Amino acid sequence: MFDFLEDYDLLGAFWTTVQLAALSAVGSLIWGTLLAAMRVGPVPLMRGFGTAYVNIVRNIPLTVIILFTSLGLNQTLGVSLGADDVETINFRLAVLGLIFYTSSFVCEALRSGINTVPVGQAEAARAIGLNFRQVLSLVVLPQAFRSSVVPLANVLIALIKNTTVAAAIGVAEAAVLMKEMIENEAQLLLISAIIAFGFVVLTLPTGLFLGWVGKKVAVKR
Repeated sequence: MFDFLEDYDLLGAFWTTVQLAALSAVGSLIWGTLLAAMRVGPVPLMRGFGTAYVNIVRNIPLTVIILFTSLGLNQTLGVSLGADDVETINFRLAVLGLIFYTSSFVCEALRSGINTVPVGQAEAARAIGLNFRQVLSLVVLPQAFRSSVVPLANVLIALIKNTTVAAAIGVAEAAVLMKEMIENEAQLLLISAIIAFGFVVLTLPTGLFLGWVGKKVAVKR
């Protein structure tokens, strides 16, 4: 019943999915943290930019963003992100699109964590002479990250599933392989179940582990 799988690189497709998710997660965490800092910062222009970015990007479909990276950045503006072959270009553009989109959700998850930090702690830090950057990096963000592990885990799980949108620009991940297998094999239900199981294997342990981490590092108030 599973003999047809020998003709397809199932593990390779899911490895591409893992790479997409991992690189996008790191980029989203970095950019999302900067956005969160902007949203709670003292500079009105930066706060306005962070607020506008999050509210606009969260309401744009991810498919539109991914297609824009290919049709807009690459084909129209010639952006290749340092790659020469089409496959690598599309992969990097997909990572860029996922970071652009997911960072807005990371920002909001972190901002919710920042809001759990008592105002008195920030005021005490400023009273001893720390500037905004020092207060944020030394006092607020460490506690915010601890409070945001579970929301960030949910964002990561959503990101893993959102990697399937990269199929729209031809990135050879699990969704592309699923489409190819369905076109070539008369095994619709079986193929769908295999791909779904693969995503469960990726997301379920991730959610359970990060949920456990969230309980361990949670700030006791």
